[in-house]
Amino acid sequence: MGSVAKKGLQKYLLQLQHHPLRTKAITAAVLSGISDTVSQKLSGIPKLQLRRILLKMLFGFAYLGPFGHYMYILLDKIFKGKKDSKTIAKKVVLEQLTSSPCNNLLFMIYYGVVVEGRPWMQVKTRIKKEYPKVQLTAWTFWPVVGWVNHQYVPLQFRVIFSSLIAFCWGIFLNLRARSMALPKSK
Repeated sequence: MGSVAKKGLQKYLLQLQHHPLRTKAITAAVLSGISDTVSQKLSGIPKLQLRRILLKMLFGFAYLGPFGHYMYILLDKIFKGKKDSKTIAKKVVLEQLTSSPCNNLLFMIYYGVVVEGRPWMQVKTRIKKEYPKVQLTAWTFWPVVGWVNHQYVPLQFRVIFSSLIAFCWGIFLNLRARSMALPKSK
């Protein structure tokens, strides 16, 4: 079994080296799908909603993987790849003040409008109510993740590291979205 896992990891790393954007997008999609599957089970949904899982995978593939890929490259270019504590702090602050609020807002819009199929006005109302709580929670959790990511994780693995942590964050957001769901309009 160890040999199979080792070969799988070697093939994955080779794909990451030769096709980084595609590999990160697929990884984000797979982890988004698994995260949503776990969320559905934890929230007591009796039958898995395949459409929802596929839409969450699409979000991971089309947005989370590519966005992270380019964001980490850009941050390293802005800060010239420096890894001193002051530079890491600047990266984390910049990430938390720009991409974190955008990512959470975009996720909430996508989840409400696309995944749940709710009218924009309902989604907007829910976002006004829930977004500040989600973002404040994100700011208590993601800066530590960002620090570890920028300080210890090589550039080519940062999206993957973030995607693994986002696996848990996605479960949190899904459960929050489900618990705060407004009744669908008829």
